[in-house]
Amino acid sequence: MIHIANDVFQIPVTPRQLVNTYLIGSTLIDAGIKFSGRTILRQLGNHRLTAHALTHAHPDHQGASAELCKKLGIPFWVGAKDQSAAESGLVVNNMPNPKHPVAIFEQNFMAGPGHPVDRILQEGDMVEDFVVIETPGHSAGHVCFWRERDGVLIAGDVLRNINFFTTMPELSEPPAIFTTSVETNKKSIQKIAALKPQVICFGHGPVIRDAERIQAFAKRI
Repeated sequence: MIHIANDVFQIPVTPRQLVNTYLIGSTLIDAGIKFSGRTILRQLGNHRLTAHALTHAHPDHQGASAELCKKLGIPFWVGAKDQSAAESGLVVNNMPNPKHPVAIFEQNFMAGPGHPVDRILQEGDMVEDFVVIETPGHSAGHVCFWRERDGVLIAGDVLRNINFFTTMPELSEPPAIFTTSVETNKKSIQKIAALKPQVICFGHGPVIRDAERIQAFAKRI
């Protein structure tokens, strides 16, 4: 695990931080792909989990959710409009083209089984000492987790900080092929940029400690 801020750790589940999960307090944020459970548990070590929350129900974020919730006996928390996907496990159905070969591959080889949702996350809810921010677009129920006192933002896939082809850091919008509404996601980028986050933690790519960079990116799009 990589220490990011007070009670915040990044848990990369693939090389080069291509896919990340996070630990905030005793809550695990996201769960990688369906083969990530062992990696996450190994990196957690003796850290005790009390809950598991998703930024959104896509194959590379809910993959090990059911496994971890069952093994650890912890509740599963998801944004309202992603509840159906999280519970059914059919996590590509709301993508623009669920019949696309890449979407089919992700559903078959990356997504995990569905799991009952114990708590619906909505704007203003608290998870540990982070507030839930609704940021739809990449998925209908996408949420971020924001801690104002030190400017830490768990941004999920509203933005990414990696080029999926080169695996080098590169601040970008999420791929349109996986994004329910590109225009709505642009509005969510503007929303999180307005918070002036000092530490931005991405689902894909390394952490950025530069509020001005996020604001400049938001202006460009």
